[in-house]
Amino acid sequence: MSDNLRKEIKKKIENNEFNCEKELTLSIISGKWKVVILWHLGHEGVHRFSELQRLFSKISHKMLTNQLRELEEDGIIQRKVYPQVPPKVEYSLTELGQTLIPIVDMLYSWGQKRMQEIKKEKFV
Repeated sequence: MSDNLRKEIKKKIENNEFNCEKELTLSIISGKWKVVILWHLGHEGVHRFSELQRLFSKISHKMLTNQLRELEEDGIIQRKVYPQVPPKVEYSLTELGQTLIPIVDMLYSWGQKRMQEIKKEKFV
């Protein structure tokens, strides 16, 4: 999500001008990779940056960094840096992030069901 839109939503919340809970939720989880990042952290636990990058072969370093930063800014994930060489950085869900896992699971289930329907429609 663009930084401008994220800033606009935060400003609306601070000014009590934001009344759409659905828009808020979507602003937090929208992004090409955020839902799958959340799924992996929620179901597999802590991951290092390089592990996440290997999971998504088509994601650029910059895109993964941006998606993780946004999730961290929103309090959904936490980033732990270990003072060593080379640097070791781990990502995990916060308590708030854990509350999104049932939503992510529902999205996954819906997508699985819809994919099966599409396959059936294709062969009918």
